[in-house]
Amino acid sequence: MSNTFAMTKKHTAEKTIPLNFALAGNPNCGKTTIFNQLTGSRQYVGNWTGVTVEKKEGKMKNTNINIVDLPGIYSLSSTTLDEIIARDYIVQSRPDALLDVIDASNLERNLYLTLQLLELEVPMILILNMMDEVEHKGLEINIHKLEKILGVKCISTSVKNRETLNKISEINIEKIRLKDVFGYLPQDIRENIEQLAESMKKNKELTKLSSLKWLSLKLLENDENVIDTFLKNQSELLEKANLMRYELEQNYKKPISEVIILARYEFIYKIIEEVVIKKKMEKKESISDKIDKIVTNKFLAIPIFLGVMLLVYYVSITSLGDKTISFMEWLVGDVVTGIVIRFLDMLQVSDWMYSLIVDGIIGGMGAVIIFVPQIMILFMFIAILEDSGYMARIAFVMDKLLRNFGLSGKSFIPLVVGSGCSVPGIMATRTIENVNERKLTVLLTPFISCGAKLPIYVMFASAFFAKGAHWVVFSLYVLGIVVAMFSGILLSKTKYKGKSSYFIMELPPYRIPQVKNVLYRVWDRGKEFLMRAGTIIFAASVILWFLQSFTLQFEMTHNPENSILAFIGSIIAPIFKPLGFGDWKTAVAFFTGFAAKEAVISTLGAMQGVGEAGLASSLHTLFTPVSAYSFLVFILLASPCFAAQSAMKNEFNSWRETGFAIFYQTGIAWVISMLVYQIGIWIF
Repeated sequence: MSNTFAMTKKHTAEKTIPLNFALAGNPNCGKTTIFNQLTGSRQYVGNWTGVTVEKKEGKMKNTNINIVDLPGIYSLSSTTLDEIIARDYIVQSRPDALLDVIDASNLERNLYLTLQLLELEVPMILILNMMDEVEHKGLEINIHKLEKILGVKCISTSVKNRETLNKISEINIEKIRLKDVFGYLPQDIRENIEQLAESMKKNKELTKLSSLKWLSLKLLENDENVIDTFLKNQSELLEKANLMRYELEQNYKKPISEVIILARYEFIYKIIEEVVIKKKMEKKESISDKIDKIVTNKFLAIPIFLGVMLLVYYVSITSLGDKTISFMEWLVGDVVTGIVIRFLDMLQVSDWMYSLIVDGIIGGMGAVIIFVPQIMILFMFIAILEDSGYMARIAFVMDKLLRNFGLSGKSFIPLVVGSGCSVPGIMATRTIENVNERKLTVLLTPFISCGAKLPIYVMFASAFFAKGAHWVVFSLYVLGIVVAMFSGILLSKTKYKGKSSYFIMELPPYRIPQVKNVLYRVWDRGKEFLMRAGTIIFAASVILWFLQSFTLQFEMTHNPENSILAFIGSIIAPIFKPLGFGDWKTAVAFFTGFAAKEAVISTLGAMQGVGEAGLASSLHTLFTPVSAYSFLVFILLASPCFAAQSAMKNEFNSWRETGFAIFYQTGIAWVISMLVYQIGIWIF
């Protein structure tokens, strides 16, 4: 049996209506790299409907093909949100074709998802990535035979040969003929699938979905999530499927879902036997294995990781990063500000307008923008570590350690992602199946310092600890990890008590990071930072300028002590006095950080009336070295920005849980910051 898929009017010569392709694949199969290669800069990021999981879409170069990048998944088993998102998009949106990216050097693992995707009966193009790894292992894949077995079009590609991806646009998906995608199943199961699918044809709503046979298979497997989503009110169908399942399980003496899984793997083994040719090669230890003997060694792994991160922060902050700040201070403080001042003088604008533009907007935003190159350097190093395969090793190494703190290796990835931004880090917890473990990771992720706090660290470290700035910043990152770990012990034995989940992952081979891919990642993160500067920080700068420039009687004042802001700050300042920074200016700066952490610097710059250039020296009027470090500790550990709090609310799905998290984070920050200051002034 075969199925032919016609694209109706979409595949016309004029291509007036775009085709929609979905890009799927396992984690670490190179899917993101291929997405970037296919779309270039013609991509945009949003969220999947109803959830905060990132959704990437892009336009394929020189075509009318829109590509949706589905979350990286190992199967369509409905156990994680990523799997449900990928499944629902294919079933409900019915893309014109699937681009299934697989790691060709590991067909056994990757083909499992491929078979599940084929069951959805959508035309498929199979992209065999990492063919260079296949060759390195002394293997050869008969692509023509693989196409014949699966009934799909195959394209092979590798890091060295990405030009083959251009062939995708040349494939006429009308001619893709899927074979009987359920042919690997036992005869009696296939007959039951046919019968259920025939019954479903009477329901108009169900016929809108991509595959009735797939739905029938899920019904036989008793997939509760699929049933709740698509078949909740189909009592007659459910009763019929229950009877079929009972008879089949009586016959096989095991759950039908287990029979289907075993049948898939048997089919995969047969495919591998037929298409994989092993060349005679001398067995020798791979470079990855040699490196792993050192970097995953139980005694050396964590010290090496700490050493790598210290080097990253040293280069990003003290050596190369410090030079970029000097350049940006000159560019923003002298060049841009000078040009704007001359322009405003020429226009002879009013005093309030002059103050708003120079002191409020340029002073506020400039104090943050000067750190953009430094932050992008840090993001570049993190992208290199991720693309090289090193971060996957650290997740593996950290699994045993994290279990002592109520977590598992699965929690390490969100924590690492959170070092760039807490929002995607919190969202990344959705791959953790264990509910208590997931909630605990959501609460702990903001303790890992995000990139938005880096400008604050650098400004204070350079002002008070110039010679050891990188050590100060490094100590804050370590402190965040330590607090997260000990909080994990406390909360896993109280509020989030329960068994931790197992962590299984395959370590990808080490690869030389692609320059293009690293630059894409750096640009994505840098662009997000700049967008925040252009929106939230701009708004915060204008509001702060108004509150600082006017009295309670709405009269303009040049003395910040008489301003509305001073009145507000004086009310909340006593809370921070035991922490060493009880001035109204520092209190206000902390609270503006809830809009965006970067706004702390712009707030201090605006209130000190010095902008970005003279802020470092003016901080000595507000802080001592001890109180400055105490302030940094509080910024590090206190509840994150509103965007991250919103992400926490979405993951907890409870205001009560979210409120507890915010109270716990800020309470811990207050206690530790107070201890740092009180012990510090006693010692120094």
